Amino acid sequence: MDPQITSQVLRQARVHLLAHGECPPGAVQARIASSWQRSLRAGVQPVGRVSGGDPLTGTEMRQVLTRSEDLLAIARPVMDYVFEQIQDSHSMVILANAQSTLLHTLGDAPFLNKAERVALRSGAIWTEEARGTNAIGTALVEATPLRVEGAEHFLEANSFLNCAASPIFSAQGQLLGVLDISGDQRLAQAHTLGLATTAARMIENRWLLARHQRDWRMHFHTQAEGVGTAAEGILALAPDGLLLGGNRAAMQSLKIAAADWGHLHWDDISAMPLRDWLARGHTQTERLHLAALHTGRSVFARLVLPSGAQATSATATQAALPSDRAGRAQLPAVPPQLAPDALAQLDTGDLAWRAAAERGRRTLGKGIALLVQGESGVGKELFARALHDSSARHAGPFVAINCAAIPEHLIEAELFGYESGAFTGARRDGQLGRLREAQGGTLFLDEIGDMPLALQTRLLRVLQERSITPLGGGKAQQLDFALVCATHHQLREAVAQGRFRADLFYRINGLALQLPALRDRSDREVITRRLLDQFNPGQSVRLHPDLAFAMAHYPWPGNLREYANALQTASALLLPGEDTIGWSQLSDDLAQELLRYREGAPMAVAALAAQAQPPSLPATDLKTLSHTAIAQMLQQCRGNVSQAAKLLGISRQTLYRRLKVS
Repeated sequence: MDPQITSQVLRQARVHLLAHGECPPGAVQARIASSWQRSLRAGVQPVGRVSGGDPLTGTEMRQVLTRSEDLLAIARPVMDYVFEQIQDSHSMVILANAQSTLLHTLGDAPFLNKAERVALRSGAIWTEEARGTNAIGTALVEATPLRVEGAEHFLEANSFLNCAASPIFSAQGQLLGVLDISGDQRLAQAHTLGLATTAARMIENRWLLARHQRDWRMHFHTQAEGVGTAAEGILALAPDGLLLGGNRAAMQSLKIAAADWGHLHWDDISAMPLRDWLARGHTQTERLHLAALHTGRSVFARLVLPSGAQATSATATQAALPSDRAGRAQLPAVPPQLAPDALAQLDTGDLAWRAAAERGRRTLGKGIALLVQGESGVGKELFARALHDSSARHAGPFVAINCAAIPEHLIEAELFGYESGAFTGARRDGQLGRLREAQGGTLFLDEIGDMPLALQTRLLRVLQERSITPLGGGKAQQLDFALVCATHHQLREAVAQGRFRADLFYRINGLALQLPALRDRSDREVITRRLLDQFNPGQSVRLHPDLAFAMAHYPWPGNLREYANALQTASALLLPGEDTIGWSQLSDDLAQELLRYREGAPMAVAALAAQAQPPSLPATDLKTLSHTAIAQMLQQCRGNVSQAAKLLGISRQTLYRRLKVS
């Protein structure tokens, strides 16, 4: 169809949308029509000045670029390559983050000048809510590659553009950003979407290789010549075969969903077990093997081990691998690491945690104060101790002080020490003070946001001068320690509100490291396996699938501390011979909370209760719900006690005991 006729049809369809709230059938392709309706609901007007989405500048933009520095470093060479292909075609290449903020652009000067008029430049925000239907914002919403041509843009001002964008995903399926190729609508090229998609996949592959340097990788393709190209599938593996992540080619060819990472093993998808793979020559990483898949297809594959791991961890893992899948749970929960420092031993695979650890590791020994941030219970002290144990100061003391746990009138003496007779009640021989106890090692100030203002002043002076004079006088003594502070507070807000000294904040915030909350971590499966092994040595204990689902969806406000306590208690309540933790092993209050996150909850739980009691007296206590669930399961299993107990995640003895009580 003539482009002018197409534009006229699209404009008429948009007028119809504004008048009636929906597009006329068949006038606009489905994805564009859905995006138009989202734009309309967001209050975007096709004509007139754009409201909202003003470009970021100054500090805000620097913060966005800092958070995206890894993505930028990986994407820039790919963008340079793409621009070489489209140069002199009145086009540009754009990288945006997952929030639709433009991070980096390359393009022909004449077109860049034109693009500037519609804010197609670094710092601009191109969400649908701000700029209506556009390739960047819409591709992120739809999570799929797409084109937006000419008048398909919701804003009339953008109708001169022809844009093709492809989302960029991490190895765990999380949206990292989007790569876009935009050009003049009059010079549109049909191949731009394919080029954008290929470029996005190149970035994804580079991201996977960079983030999984310490892990094993399987590279594969249906053709031998395809291995090593941008079209190859890549899987990241733990040495026991657990799938940690993969690229889009792997997910599509093996029909793997993002939720499968951390659950599936290599042996679940391949007819050639990992044990056999290793036996055929695990040190020959350049060699291709023909591997049959359970889908019925075969692929050429190459197992790549981290440098230096071939003769050590691979051999050990081969010996440890079970001969059948039933023994898989007895494998170590966490694969051996190449850099066996304390941080590496804590690393269970979450990318945000790993990024914080790697950034902290780079600063060790360089005199940079670290500020560890995160919610209560995320493991800030454990992280700080691992930083110390990974540093050159590991032989020195690690002195941890909880600033929120010491009475205010004792903090000064506790921190700075005192001389004999400094005050009434002082020890005869004085006290060294925690700061001097940390000499040659690491001082960890936990919950520093709760330190009284008066004491903040003295601490600042000590950190600036690196010397201390104990209470009661005496000679000033030089201090030498690494400083790590931690808080769950937003210290910038505390500074703005006058609750925390700005100069102390800048002194302790040499590098801020944010630890993720448990609910945001991608490695909860590995954490669970490690904790269950820790609390049940020599046993193979698992969570009942129903309970595991609820635990996976519960927000865990107490984070790792709360989660570890729950698993430790549940492990202690297992009866001899039981190997599955179910609802009966939980404390009553936690079980009540988790029932709301059970699969199908709260409707399924409410329905069970409603069947057992009159509507006016709904079952709300755990005991009644437990009896109801047992009765329902026995009915479902036609009285088979063993099968019912197995499905409920409890032993037969426990089920009989519950029946007697009821």
